[in-house]
Amino acid sequence: MKTTITALLAGLIFGLGLLLSGMANPQKVLGFLDLAGNWDPSLGLVMFGAIAVGLPIFQLIKSRGKSLLGKPLQLPTTSKVDRRLVIGSLLFGIGWGLAGFCPGPAIVATGTGQQKALLFTLAMLAGMGLFHLSNPKRIQAAG
Repeated sequence: MKTTITALLAGLIFGLGLLLSGMANPQKVLGFLDLAGNWDPSLGLVMFGAIAVGLPIFQLIKSRGKSLLGKPLQLPTTSKVDRRLVIGSLLFGIGWGLAGFCPGPAIVATGTGQQKALLFTLAMLAGMGLFHLSNPKRIQAAG
């Protein structure tokens, strides 16, 4: 129960941060990606701020070997760049560039009633479902 409450609070804080920074607005993201037009650097500043706050905390937690709730850390065990990673990254980037959303902001924007975000979220869930159906052994091994 403590883990669920902590996850809920973390999600609420993340969502609030996305709203306050304007990152749930796809025009901010598309403005950042428009290097040849009316470029908006605010997304880069938000990313830099998040990294500046998160990196020292992540390093502290990583050195402890467990979360603040005492649970073991679940960190990636590989740094291999393979075809699946490259293709997935390309698909993510194409979707981000076309829609102006990535998963977190899309869910937040869906909660604010944006129809474009709802369509993106439904498409994202459908893609996750297709991946799950096409890779049941990989999903089971990771879980």
